[in-house]
Amino acid sequence: MATLRPPMHRYLLSSVPRSLRASHQRRWAQVHDVRFLATTQQPLNTLEKYREKLARKAQEEGHKNIESLKAAYAEKIQNLRKEADVIVPPTPPPSPQSSAPSSPSQSTAQQPPQPKKKKSFDSSGIKPLSSILDLPKVSALPEKELTAIWRLHHAVKPNSLCAVIPSGTYAQLEATARLNPHFVLPVPHPDQGAEIHFVQWTWDPATNSSTVLFTQLAEYKTRGEFAQPHTTVTHYKDLAKDKGVVLMQGTVMEDRGVKVQDAQFLVMCLQRFYGGWDGADGQAGMERVEERRRLLEWFGKGDERFSVEKLLEEVERMG
Repeated sequence: MATLRPPMHRYLLSSVPRSLRASHQRRWAQVHDVRFLATTQQPLNTLEKYREKLARKAQEEGHKNIESLKAAYAEKIQNLRKEADVIVPPTPPPSPQSSAPSSPSQSTAQQPPQPKKKKSFDSSGIKPLSSILDLPKVSALPEKELTAIWRLHHAVKPNSLCAVIPSGTYAQLEATARLNPHFVLPVPHPDQGAEIHFVQWTWDPATNSSTVLFTQLAEYKTRGEFAQPHTTVTHYKDLAKDKGVVLMQGTVMEDRGVKVQDAQFLVMCLQRFYGGWDGADGQAGMERVEERRRLLEWFGKGDERFSVEKLLEEVERMG
């Protein structure tokens, strides 16, 4: 996560010492010949350990004692030892003449298996949309079918988020995010008050996508750029021109103290503050839109007029 420098971020976030010490440990391993370890033990120990069983075996087969039993099985034991000592030599490499293939089928049989190619993901770690959907096929589908497939793909994942956003609405979201890539959003809890979460937008040209990272503000204040987000939401713009939609998918990390319902509420607030203006009807609705815009700008510029109280009031009005 990139280091943040605007004045408001310095006001909200405490400085964290980032001196890290790296220690290297050497681990020494010893390789032993298993056969050597198995055959150099004192035979007396083995004999004493199984003396009672050997005596019973000798009695069952009509031998006087254990020595008589050993004499009867001496030849068989010797043959087993010889077989165990046989070493199979490695197959010699083929000569240049014998390695020349005589037919395509023979050439295929002699070639060693090729390692599987790894998926070429971007260095950012974001999967391209082409690794999730067959883009040529879904591009030919109507919007309703494309939406159904996208939602069905995420339905089996309990910690997954997804949405299909009209390209015009997303364009407004991104335009606002370019000017205000950082913000804070609250999640009200009736019994515990509200928990504040830090929001950061990032863009990845290689995958033609934008990603929003949600991190608890307390976590970010403690760990700074090393803080781990609890939810990531990625917008794919591959189909924006041809289909007029942007596909969104998100993941809520387990054991980070955030429920899927809380993440859904954060995504809803994100859309309202960054560009979901379509539902603003009448004079009162436009006033709410302007108030959200002002809060975004005040936070980004470090303006003293921004306050968490005003933010909470605006979120409560959303219902």
